[in-house]
Amino acid sequence: MAVPKSKISKSRRNMRRAHDALRAAACNECPNCGELKRPHHVCGACGHYDGREVVEPGETWPANA
Repeated sequence: MAVPKSKISKSRRNMRRAHDALRAAACNECPNCGELKRPHHVCGACGHYDGREVVEPGETWPANA
């Protein structure tokens, strides 16, 4: 049976966990309507991406499901 050879101190344990925190999701302002949207995603409010309308506003994805 695997047993630790010595106690891991609180400091060493917490240093290992230093990179486990969750980051806030990035948001950009849509240049068409001004709503917040994820970078490199279609705007959910107006349906625009890269300067053109790619889906109808309010349409759910995928459209054929």
